[in-house]
Amino acid sequence: MRLNSALDVALGRGAGIRGWGPELQLGPSPPRYLLENHWYQQWKEYVESGDQNSSSFPGHINNSELFEDLESFRLKERLVESEEYVLVPEDVWNKLVSWYGLEHDQPPIERKVVELPSTQKVEVYPVELYLCQHNDLDSPVTAQFSRVNTIDSVLQEARRQFEVPPEDETRLWVKNSDGSCERLRNIHMTVLDACLSMGQVVIMETRNKDGTWPSSRPHGWNGASRTLVPHSRDGCISGLADPSLCGVMCGWFPAAPRNSVEDEELYRGQPGVCGLTNLGNTCFMNSAFQCLSNVPPLTEYFLNNHYLGELNFSNPLGMKGEIAEAYADLVKQAWSGHHRAIVPRMFKTKVGHFASQFLGYQQHDAQELLSFLLDGLHEDLNRVKRKEYVELRDAAGRPDEEVAEEAWRNHKRRNDSIIVDIFHGLFKSTLVCPACGKVSVTFDPFCYLSVPLPVSQERAMELFFVYMDPSRKPQQHRVVVPKAGKVLDLCLALAKHTGVPAEQMMVADVFSHRFYKLYQVDEALSCILDRDDIFVGRPPRDGDPGYGVVLFGHPLLVSVPQAQLSWDALYGLLLERLSGSGRVLTHGTPRCGLGLWAPPNSPIPRQGYVKHECMGHVQRRQPVKLRECVELFTTVETLEEENPWYCPTCKRHQLATKKLDLWALPEVLIIHLKRFSYTRLAREKLDTLVEFPIRDLDFSDFIIKPRADVAPAPHKYDLIAVSNHYGSLRDGHYTTFARNKDSGHWFYFDDSSVSPVAEAQIESKAAYVLFYQRQDRICPPGTTPCPRPPDAGGGCCSDSMEVD
Repeated sequence: MRLNSALDVALGRGAGIRGWGPELQLGPSPPRYLLENHWYQQWKEYVESGDQNSSSFPGHINNSELFEDLESFRLKERLVESEEYVLVPEDVWNKLVSWYGLEHDQPPIERKVVELPSTQKVEVYPVELYLCQHNDLDSPVTAQFSRVNTIDSVLQEARRQFEVPPEDETRLWVKNSDGSCERLRNIHMTVLDACLSMGQVVIMETRNKDGTWPSSRPHGWNGASRTLVPHSRDGCISGLADPSLCGVMCGWFPAAPRNSVEDEELYRGQPGVCGLTNLGNTCFMNSAFQCLSNVPPLTEYFLNNHYLGELNFSNPLGMKGEIAEAYADLVKQAWSGHHRAIVPRMFKTKVGHFASQFLGYQQHDAQELLSFLLDGLHEDLNRVKRKEYVELRDAAGRPDEEVAEEAWRNHKRRNDSIIVDIFHGLFKSTLVCPACGKVSVTFDPFCYLSVPLPVSQERAMELFFVYMDPSRKPQQHRVVVPKAGKVLDLCLALAKHTGVPAEQMMVADVFSHRFYKLYQVDEALSCILDRDDIFVGRPPRDGDPGYGVVLFGHPLLVSVPQAQLSWDALYGLLLERLSGSGRVLTHGTPRCGLGLWAPPNSPIPRQGYVKHECMGHVQRRQPVKLRECVELFTTVETLEEENPWYCPTCKRHQLATKKLDLWALPEVLIIHLKRFSYTRLAREKLDTLVEFPIRDLDFSDFIIKPRADVAPAPHKYDLIAVSNHYGSLRDGHYTTFARNKDSGHWFYFDDSSVSPVAEAQIESKAAYVLFYQRQDRICPPGTTPCPRPPDAGGGCCSDSMEVD
């Protein structure tokens, strides 16, 4: 009975199982085991005879004929199924071993079932790889892996073979047949998907103590890079996404002097106190990085390698994990304590590769780069591998708490990353139709607050007024006019200073020593820039006796009585008014001409101007508080004509009123001060001083989310970083103030230069982007980082976080 049942199992369930030939049924399959065919046939004969005392008793299972030797137990090559071996299922093997036993010291030959497109096959021969270290390429070790094993299992085996300490970070490269090397970036990919073949060399690289990788240095693999990564004709290394990265690996860049490299390795400084070299107008990138680098929970996340298990290589909205890896490399170098300054060339190349607007060496907005980095890091580290479709619903009269919870839950169904945990909060947006009164309430996530600065509706303009009296010099005036005013408003303001009626004034733009444009009174003042030279005069009116007007020279507005209109009189008048020795001016008509020349040494008074008393009154801009900016952010506004709202009740687009309120705030709050103003005709930077607190920024009055009195949520924040912008729109410079998470001291980062700074120096007119961390999440300097809650930041209803 036992023999028959075993035969049924072996011949029934084992039938049809072959190596890489006949297909298996789809679905998860247990492993198969190899049996030496001679033993199997003898066992089969023994079972079929039905005589337990038969001489054909097979004895212990013996697979010795399948091995090359009985020491390594390496499987012979090119074994043929059904001739030299058979495959049996796992339960059959277990029964046979329990009945007959296994020859002494012989290992079972277990083989996995590999899933291929629409089929499954038994893997008789696993992939054999040669593993070696980057600093010892001549001593490889052999290891076998199933095609369904992950790259991570290869990495772990290499770490075990070479006894790498747990705290050391490693990564793998594979050597291709042409001698080039390619990173095995996705450790979750299988050996089959990574296209690793029999006999390939896999190199394990260990990160240096200073945070760099040996391969990032010229000849960093002890000269072996010339063998592993040869100079290719097109200058590109196989497997690298961007050919511009190849120079580092190929050793194109001149090697640093040996003593300077050693100095860097021997240098010991405060981790995080590390500058970034300016590669050419890259101060905006340096400032953005230094701010993010000094966000404690984000930096701890990268330093502790938590990102490695969350890299998302399949997200179509991401960068295949490359931005996250490039950022992580820069963070590890900056916080290694082995560098005074580092060169972020690889990081800049990656940013430019995925965001073409940052290619080249033009100046850019640090806040725009910051927005790209936060979004890129989020998508590269998104824990949601397959985003499901989420239908957005209007509030439709439901309680705010219900709608907000639903909105955050939907957001987390598609977006779940460390960036969401730390930086994402929740808005309440209320739209009201002006026609039917329809109210639409939605809750939207945000990553930073872009708050407007209270802007004066007036502007000061400087100009010159030219009197009709030729003996009076032009007079410089400063007038205050509405920003949205007309040229007539300028004339009205000037009339108060001069007594000349506004309707009698002519306004001209002088450019390149001639009248460039004459303005009409109904033209907008926005078309006049602060740098324009504006001259205002009183043109002659019809009926004015004996006066004419001549526009001549720099130009000048000259009044000449007709009775004195002669060449001699005009010559004398111009000599009196003109300046500049050795200058020739001509004016001609079809019948006559005039040439004027002033001798170099002639005592001619220079043309000048006088200042009106109004020039002594300087308008001082009053500083504004950060609270005022947030209040302005939450005020009701009317949508612009270019951005109307479609009312579902009116069935048409309406210029609705819109109000934003803060529902929940994140652990780290980024506040962007909108200093740059752009209109169709003008651009300007607001240099208003915004007073912001270093500690105890309280948002309690702005949060509209109801909270239980017994457990009030903390809404107080402390400043941790500031991105500064100095200069104008066209040219400027970015720097950073940041608080070191380990020491608690403030430092000033100016590209490669880093220096301590006092808290009293942090507040300035240059402050552009502010980083605040919630007080209950700040760890005292020198202590272990605060543990993150299980649902760190994930859910508006959690009690542990405010984005909760």
